[in-house]
Amino acid sequence: MSYDRKGPLNGIRVVELAGLAPGPFGCMVLADLGADVVLVDRPGGTGLSGPLQRNRSIVTLDLKSEEGRTDLLRLAGRADVLIEGYRPGVAERLGFGPEELFKINPRLVYGRMTGFGQQGPLAAAAGHDIDYLALAGALEPLGRPGANPHAPINLLADFAGGGMLLAVGVLAALLERERSGVGQVVDAAMVDGSALLMTFLHGMMAGGMWGGGRGGNLLDGGAPFYDTYRASDGGFLAVGALEPQFYAALLTGLDLGDADLPDQMDRERWPELRRILTERFATRTRDEWAAVFARLDACVAPVLTPAEAPDHPHNVARGTFVEVDGVRQPAPAPRFARTPASAPTAPETTTVTGVLAGWE
Repeated sequence: MSYDRKGPLNGIRVVELAGLAPGPFGCMVLADLGADVVLVDRPGGTGLSGPLQRNRSIVTLDLKSEEGRTDLLRLAGRADVLIEGYRPGVAERLGFGPEELFKINPRLVYGRMTGFGQQGPLAAAAGHDIDYLALAGALEPLGRPGANPHAPINLLADFAGGGMLLAVGVLAALLERERSGVGQVVDAAMVDGSALLMTFLHGMMAGGMWGGGRGGNLLDGGAPFYDTYRASDGGFLAVGALEPQFYAALLTGLDLGDADLPDQMDRERWPELRRILTERFATRTRDEWAAVFARLDACVAPVLTPAEAPDHPHNVARGTFVEVDGVRQPAPAPRFARTPASAPTAPETTTVTGVLAGWE
């Protein structure tokens, strides 16, 4: 079956070979944008479920069998995009690598989601988000001074440097196909993507603006006006008062506007300034401070838990979170002014015949 979905990718057909984390996230983005995504799951499933599988129809195929491979080729022959996340050479060995599929569908965009890419000494190596960050130079700067580097869950390599850039690559390849008439391979490697996310930091390093060591720079918690602070109830406030006008508003909100404070950019006195801010934030609860700074343009926000975020008034007003099949989850993004979006749907099981019938 096919979804009657709205969105800028309406009419684009995607075959997703089941995987974990980055590939499903990239395919979720495509599906949220209106693509008709068919998830080809393996017998017994991958163990992945929930929001990352939304807006899909699901087909179960044993791709190690001749029958399963034949059914996959039937789907690929009608698709615009195929996404796989195997180690290099596996898809070719199973008989559905890009060259094989281009023979039956030369317009196919073949997306490959891996950790280390299709070439290089580590191409066949195992890894996870934290390993890709480490090799890209994106992990070492994360953390407090003197502490071990600390990965921010698996957001950076898996989702930002992996799945999101896979979706960007697929979209670019689809656009290029409209000019050339032929498909191509998108090699999305999480090491490459994680390195790309560090472009701004490399620029700061080249300009002499980053060199204070882990946790000792302007944007990594080293500056006391760009950090988090504990309130009296154990909650936290996020402070991002970089520019002078926001810093002045921060001091106003903390009732420190007339205090004899160190200069904002005096690095030698940052520890003193941090002590003062820490003591002041500890005098009220998180939500009391949030109410104070709601009246000021100071770049200060309450640190919400994932469970609290859907109920924040701004997120409610924007519809930033939705409920699908009883599960609250982030809504599709970005939004389009002239293309109405469909509400996300739970995945539905179907058959190859049902999918192809919907693709007539």
